[in-house]
Amino acid sequence: MGLYAAVAAGGFRRYATYGTATAAGVFTNTVFGFIVAFTYIALWDQRPGLGGYDQSQALTFVWVSQSLLAAGALIGGGFQEELQERVRTGDIAVDLYRPADLQMWWLAADLGRAAFQLLGRGLVPLAAGALAFRLALPWDPWRWLLFLVSVGLGLVVSFALRYLLGLLAFWLLDGAGINLMATVVSIFFSGMLLPLTVFPGAFGEFVRVLPWAAMLQVPLDVLLGEHSGAGTAAGALAFQAGWVLVLLGIGRLLQSAGTRKVVVQGG
Repeated sequence: MGLYAAVAAGGFRRYATYGTATAAGVFTNTVFGFIVAFTYIALWDQRPGLGGYDQSQALTFVWVSQSLLAAGALIGGGFQEELQERVRTGDIAVDLYRPADLQMWWLAADLGRAAFQLLGRGLVPLAAGALAFRLALPWDPWRWLLFLVSVGLGLVVSFALRYLLGLLAFWLLDGAGINLMATVVSIFFSGMLLPLTVFPGAFGEFVRVLPWAAMLQVPLDVLLGEHSGAGTAAGALAFQAGWVLVLLGIGRLLQSAGTRKVVVQGG
């Protein structure tokens, strides 16, 4: 575990060196947050209580989403492009020779990246939103603790999905197309575009059980008190943990198949 802790710390330091990019990301998240917030105000003025949220809850959804956007790599970013490139160039052979598990290595590195993005790009937009609007942020420290646990599980779900994309390079070589498709799916099905509770009927129930819901919708509902009881909060975290196990398991199987297939130039 000391090895993976060091890898995570390295991932944190790596992204901390890009100060200008971080500042630009903070500015972009904040501006985009204001654009979406005023759009939500207009929408909730016309449809009060839409999706089961009042206007202050909807605005909280906007600004907390912006604080999690970079950490969860909801619109791309993270490690999968690098993994795909290493497969394409054959540098993956170096990774396979390391005395470390490939999946755990990338998970540790990505969690280090996510921790920096959560602090570096998450706090300022949320503070700006809290100063400009009346948000429904809870005072209960227990609710915040559950939220942080839920965020952690959501980050692992995000990693597991993107790890599958990275592994597809063993067969596709060029991952640009699949990455673009995955970004569109993530934007829509995570709740970043609109809360998933807005979608009615069977379609709404369907999108809320997909793994993308575990990345954003579930943590936001935990924070907003939609899963405030002990049983409902445990059920929400169990839903996320279930997807963590399923997706990491699929990743393990795909990794095994890919590493049996890999052929590196020169050997």
